[in-house]
Amino acid sequence: MIASSEELNLINKSRLFSMSNKVETSEDLLVHPELRYSEKIKKFHREEGDDREYSVLNLGPSHPATHGIFQNVLLMDGERVIEGESTVGYIHRAFEKIAENRPFYQINTLTDRLNYCSSPINNMGWWMTVEKTLGIEIPKRVQYMRVIVMELARIADHIICNSVLGVDTGALTGFLYVFQYREKIYEIYEEICGARLTTNMGRIGGFERDWSDTAWKKLDEFLQEFPKAWAEFEGMLSRNRIFMDRTVGAGPIGAVRAMEYGFTGPNLRAAGIDYDVRKATPYSSYEDFDFEIPVGQTGDCYDRFCVRNKEVWESLSIIRQALAKMPKEGGFHADVPEYYLPPKEDVYNNMEALIYHFKIVMGEVPVRVGEVYHAVEGGNGELGFYLITDGSRTPYRLHFRRPCFIYYQAYAEIIKGSLFSDALITMASMNIIAGELDA
Repeated sequence: MIASSEELNLINKSRLFSMSNKVETSEDLLVHPELRYSEKIKKFHREEGDDREYSVLNLGPSHPATHGIFQNVLLMDGERVIEGESTVGYIHRAFEKIAENRPFYQINTLTDRLNYCSSPINNMGWWMTVEKTLGIEIPKRVQYMRVIVMELARIADHIICNSVLGVDTGALTGFLYVFQYREKIYEIYEEICGARLTTNMGRIGGFERDWSDTAWKKLDEFLQEFPKAWAEFEGMLSRNRIFMDRTVGAGPIGAVRAMEYGFTGPNLRAAGIDYDVRKATPYSSYEDFDFEIPVGQTGDCYDRFCVRNKEVWESLSIIRQALAKMPKEGGFHADVPEYYLPPKEDVYNNMEALIYHFKIVMGEVPVRVGEVYHAVEGGNGELGFYLITDGSRTPYRLHFRRPCFIYYQAYAEIIKGSLFSDALITMASMNIIAGELDA
């Protein structure tokens, strides 16, 4: 919401309050923020003679408005946020350390649980990282199939983010209406891999099986039905006076500051920077498709909402192009028997297939020594995999570049001086996913 002159004066005073009580030593950072803020309040009352009743408020970790298990300790003046400190790690699962002790196939299930709103993008990104390490060339048909499933995942991710933003501003109807189409996307996932949320989709070299006729039929039905529903959802909120009053001017961040923090994805594009991994460093034949990169201007909640809305339309366009250009031949996986599980019937009747099956399942096929970074455009931005291999059956080191972890660091700065109600919708519009935040 746009602040009045009186509110701006309060914001300025709040910022002066923050500046006059800077943390001067590293030891101070070890003090819990609740205690540190309490001391700052006492010091401010004592030195400045201000008799206002400041308070310390815990936003999370168990609060429905946080949409995940993370905490923000806020220093408040009434409903105004003076400053805050974010806490992470509530569901830290040591994925990177676990990955050092798992064969490459078994790491895919870890990627599911990063941004679980768009798991297939995580899955495809990991397989492409391993394939880059191994130097495997993927058939064009498989690349297009991957593009389709990644864009479906992006649509599902944006459906969740934008509809939940509507809920947080008081509009429940749109959320209930568009969620049925996320369900239709999940039905397509089921036909492809048998799973819905944590999909564990794909294999090194492609997919574990060819897509069924039912999968293609469900995809066609989705492409026919969803655009009308999404247009109605946009019409419900995009020019809605209440929604605009709540989101325009709330939680803004400028382009320069966003880049300094390392923003990528819709949150960066909402600030006016047209960076998209699919365009900057194309993968899986994205260079074959014609699509635009939506951008905003102010980087506020409304711009983030609009950018994601437009990206859904671009994703639909990419899927249609992939279907139109899909090669008739090419199979559903690359010809890499050393890394691709043979059909079960062959395992039962062919000794060579049995040997390959055993070596792959037990992780006995070595991966050459190397160092690789591969990134894909995830639902929240650049999702990167930094992999170091030493020739053994497991990674020597694996690091996930998680967009949520990077831009969540800016949250406390973005909400400084805002109303508490604006802080909540700012969090929703940034689409902070706890699984990707902590890993």
